[in-house]
Amino acid sequence: MLVYGLINSAILALMALGFNLTFGISGVANFSYGAIYVVAGFVTWSLINIVHLPYAVAAGITIVLIGIGGVYLYRLILKRIRGLVISEVIATFGVALVLLELLRSIGFIGFKYSLPPFIKGSVEILGAYVDIQRLLIIVFGILLILAIYVFTHHTKIGLAFRGIAQEEHTSLSLGINPDRIASLSMGMGSALGAFAAIVILPLGTITVDGGYDVLINALSVCIVGGLGSTFGVIIASFIIGYAQTVTATYLSPHWTMIVSLCAILIILAVKPSGLLGHQKELEERV
Repeated sequence: MLVYGLINSAILALMALGFNLTFGISGVANFSYGAIYVVAGFVTWSLINIVHLPYAVAAGITIVLIGIGGVYLYRLILKRIRGLVISEVIATFGVALVLLELLRSIGFIGFKYSLPPFIKGSVEILGAYVDIQRLLIIVFGILLILAIYVFTHHTKIGLAFRGIAQEEHTSLSLGINPDRIASLSMGMGSALGAFAAIVILPLGTITVDGGYDVLINALSVCIVGGLGSTFGVIIASFIIGYAQTVTATYLSPHWTMIVSLCAILIILAVKPSGLLGHQKELEERV
């Protein structure tokens, strides 16, 4: 339980980082995130099995394509309705429905759609046999969090991201274009979702309905941790990850999604801003 709880926490963190980054910078809750995750899986599968590209090349192309798609999703749709929260949610969720149902209509249904693991085999840790792919998820999760920190604290674009996130109007007076940064954040968030899909999907099959599960898990982690807080996402991933593992062990794996939904309800009732979120509390004080 200890080992697989850690792995599940890393999976949730990887799922949520892209969603959290986009919201933290642009303020857009990208409800098409789960669909983007699934599309990335199918694009990678197609490049490997239809175009016959090497795994690494297919993964790289997928991440770039999904990132570009995220940029144009903002420029073509979200730029016109930015700031209208309900409209943003409806628009992005509408995009998700179109993408997922389009995949279903094309025929991407069945157990044959799966990605191969990076490295086959397993090792024993604390008496539990663990796939090497699952261990790689932990490694990639740690490296990704460190990369995001370095990017946002030591690069020009990353500092612009932080500036827009902290005070958009002041950043505008300093020559930072909010729409450009927001579109880049949408592209980067989408690319992170694609990266998560490529790393996590080798553990199972690629399914259209999995997009809804990914969205719920990402939302629960971000809401519990505090939307826009990377450290909050890490803490929430451990809380929900271990809660899901305990639930799957003593009840049934079918109940794990209930854990995510209950976590959302509890945190909204007790602390709406999340564990490390301050935006809601500041708005109430003002």
